[in-house]
Amino acid sequence: MPAKKRVMPKFTKAPDSMVALFTTATAKLPGIETRKMFSYPAAFINGNMFSGLFQSSMILKLAEADRDECSREFGAKPFEPMPGRAMGQYIVVPEKVLQSPSLLDAWLRKSHRYVAAMPPKESVKKPVKKSKTPSSKRVRSR
Repeated sequence: MPAKKRVMPKFTKAPDSMVALFTTATAKLPGIETRKMFSYPAAFINGNMFSGLFQSSMILKLAEADRDECSREFGAKPFEPMPGRAMGQYIVVPEKVLQSPSLLDAWLRKSHRYVAAMPPKESVKKPVKKSKTPSSKRVRSR
C-alpha cells in the first residue's frame, strides 16, 4: 500500500501589526541579531533562535519550567508549524501576553536569557561553487 502523500499547508504572511510589535519588542534586548527564517522575522542570540513570527503568531523558545508556567497562567500551546509536528521547546505566545507590553517584555527576556545560556551555534558556511570554465573541464582520452 503506498504511503499517503503529506499535503503541505499554505503559509500566510505575518500581519504588518505583528511584525511591528515583534520589531519593537525585540529591539530592547541586548546582543541580538534579527533575520528572516522561512520568510518570517526571527531573533537570534549567539546564532540560536529564541523568538520569531510564524503566520499571525509569535513564538518563544523557553525552558521547560517556563513553558509549563506560561501554559498554566496564560494557556500557551506548543508551537506546531504543521499539525502534529511540535517544534521542541517553542510555544505560541498567548494573546493576553501579546496585548501587554510588560508581559511580552518579561517573556521575551526569559526566552533571551534561556537561549543566551546555550552554547553558541557555529555558523555553517556554504561551499563555494566552482565555475566550469573550459580550462577546468576534464577531457577524457581513449
